Amino acid sequence: MFERRPIYRETAKQYQKASKKEKMEILDYFVRITGLKNRNYAARLLRQHGKTIYVGKKNYLKADIAKKGKRPGRKKKFGEEELKLLKKVWEIENYMCGKRLKPILNEVLDNLLANGHFQGFQQAIENLRHISASSIDRLLKHERKKLEIKGRKGTKPGTLLKQQIAIRTWAEWDENCPGFMEIDLVAHEGGNSRGDFAQTLNMVDVWSGWTELVAIKNKASKWVREAIEKSKEDF
Repeated sequence: MFERRPIYRETAKQYQKASKKEKMEILDYFVRITGLKNRNYAARLLRQHGKTIYVGKKNYLKADIAKKGKRPGRKKKFGEEELKLLKKVWEIENYMCGKRLKPILNEVLDNLLANGHFQGFQQAIENLRHISASSIDRLLKHERKKLEIKGRKGTKPGTLLKQQIAIRTWAEWDENCPGFMEIDLVAHEGGNSRGDFAQTLNMVDVWSGWTELVAIKNKASKWVREAIEKSKEDF
């Protein structure tokens, strides 16, 4: 769209200066590149581009063919009260997703009302009875983000050897026979990743679940290669 805007503006300027015959050709071109179905509407856009309409003494509007009008957004159906009640139900049900929470939502609300909870929120409760699973997930999006576990990882993505390392794709992966391994390093740094500390090379055979654990001094390639060779022999 950003590449088309200068074209739209230049086309409008040419259209306003052109003769009647030239206008027909320019209009054909404009309709073709924009995909507009209504030629009268397209011609009106080209004619009105750059014109100024005064609203009162100080305010004015200037037509721009390349700018798109803002559409009014959807009116919010669920407010702070609905979110407050939904968060409470979500917490009671152990933070389940919207697709699992929706089928039991009415039953949970009935139980809470019967036990004296949520009094004075009749309208909010009625709105929640008609909420969809997707709306539940949308309302709880920020709350769910607060509960995300932010783990520590000792590896960083690198691009230096990315083109030299052979990657086995899913089409070549066969889980029905032994020999396909998943390998990872587990750091034992006690919460402080500075300096050297012991690592555990964890190799798991996908088919059998056989696991080999080898302790290494650090992540130096020398120790990793030796640990992998040792695990291959044991396997």
